[in-house]
Amino acid sequence: MSSEKIRKRIIFHGWVQGVGFRYRAYYAAEAAGATGWVKNSFDGTVIMEIQGTEQQIDMVIAGINKGTFVNIERMDCTSLPLDPEERRFRIK
Repeated sequence: MSSEKIRKRIIFHGWVQGVGFRYRAYYAAEAAGATGWVKNSFDGTVIMEIQGTEQQIDMVIAGINKGTFVNIERMDCTSLPLDPEERRFRIK
């Protein structure tokens, strides 16, 4: 796996609101060392911008999927330019 940092915008579809998704994302990102943000959208999806290595991002998604209630049916991913000023992961 590459150690090169990347940034992605991921829109999560499924049973992703009202189930602790954003808090799982926050703690998983902190544990993985990834930066970015996560927020609920008005259409019932959750939007996340995440920055780190491919492995760190995969660890965050695995951490969100772990446990009960969250059911990700689909993820729409877009590559973004890195944000060199970003230092942490936050919930919006």
